[in-house]
Amino acid sequence: MPACRQASVRLLRVAVLVLLPLGSTLPLPAMAAPAVTVETAAQEIVGLATRTGPMLQTRVLRPPGREPFPLAIVSHGSPPDGSQRPTMEIPTFSSVSNWLLQRGYMVALPLRRGYGQTGGPWLENFGSCSSPDYYRAGMTTAQDIRTAIDYFRGRPEVQRDRILLVGLSAGGWGSLAAASQNPAGVFAVINFAGGRGGGHPKVGNCAPQRLVDAAARYGSTVRIPTLWLYAANDSFFAPDLARKMSGAFVRAGGRAEYVALPAFGSDGHRLFGAADGRALWQPRVETFLETLKH
Repeated sequence: MPACRQASVRLLRVAVLVLLPLGSTLPLPAMAAPAVTVETAAQEIVGLATRTGPMLQTRVLRPPGREPFPLAIVSHGSPPDGSQRPTMEIPTFSSVSNWLLQRGYMVALPLRRGYGQTGGPWLENFGSCSSPDYYRAGMTTAQDIRTAIDYFRGRPEVQRDRILLVGLSAGGWGSLAAASQNPAGVFAVINFAGGRGGGHPKVGNCAPQRLVDAAARYGSTVRIPTLWLYAANDSFFAPDLARKMSGAFVRAGGRAEYVALPAFGSDGHRLFGAADGRALWQPRVETFLETLKH
């Protein structure tokens, strides 16, 4: 190697040694923060006062980051076997809650009156299978959802006008009923397989036309955009019935986007709570929420 080239190499090495003193190390690339989950989020259980006495036992999950946060109120379903209601636990719904937390939502999961630790009488009864009052039953569920809305709008870490209602089955139906009252702060509803009267051991669904009629009553007053998601093999609310419900809701004046999801497992009604069901609903929910930003 020519002498001048060797000198240049030596000078370069000296320069490097000057920039990196003995014992120093090159900085490592920044590591991405782990995604927040139900297990790692800040968590509390709060009791929300109701007009009839029982305190709604509510799980609250808080994401990292700067307050205030948008809020998602996630509402559970109702088991067809009434003997299961007293043993129900405060919901977690890890798959949905994780997705919401990772998008910066604070998550509230109330356990309604008549269920588990909240206790008190069960007021969501729709009556007999032959003559059900689905409208009234949904409005009763909506009372507890409204209690949660009012409470959390008063918390300083919540964005008062960015409240999302998410519900499964009876919780989805109650979320639509709550939306029909256009509560302040609620900007959208995501209804997963919402309805009542399904899962009857003999008839499947009790008086389905009454469910369609009740959906129309909700749609006649609601002004909040809603997303309806139903799997092809939902054992409680088959696609034909779900489409009739959403169609009646829209014809009455409601804003609804109906999404027909593919079959899931042995019963699509379980899609909401299943970890592997998220791949089916996530893209459609993300698109729906994205459109509301514009």
